[in-house]
Amino acid sequence: MKNILLVGLGGFVGSIARYKLGGWLLHMTAQERFPFSTFAINVTGCLVVGILAGLAERYEFFSPGTRLFLFTGLLGGFTTFSAFGLETMFLLRRGEPWVAATYVGASMVLGIGAVWLGIKFISLLPR
Repeated sequence: MKNILLVGLGGFVGSIARYKLGGWLLHMTAQERFPFSTFAINVTGCLVVGILAGLAERYEFFSPGTRLFLFTGLLGGFTTFSAFGLETMFLLRRGEPWVAATYVGASMVLGIGAVWLGIKFISLLPR
């Protein structure tokens, strides 16, 4: 139960941070054609997960509960793209570039394809 609460609290904080930062960035870049808000959140989340993972690896900095709160909860609520980036980096560091490339390519193609499929499915339903 404690782990669920840690993840939930972290997700709560991360989701609010994404909402507030995303709204502010969207307001600042409303005239742009590029989706800077989501892009900035994803890159920021990847930077933060990299820093935290580096601290955890080098200094054994975080307890298991703190890791759940930060990585799964807070950053998971902020952006799951950071987990995607971290997993890809782990694959590359393990010397598995083809697995990493497959993961990246399949995630992008199948993820975008799944969004298209979902939209297409709903468009076929009666109004």
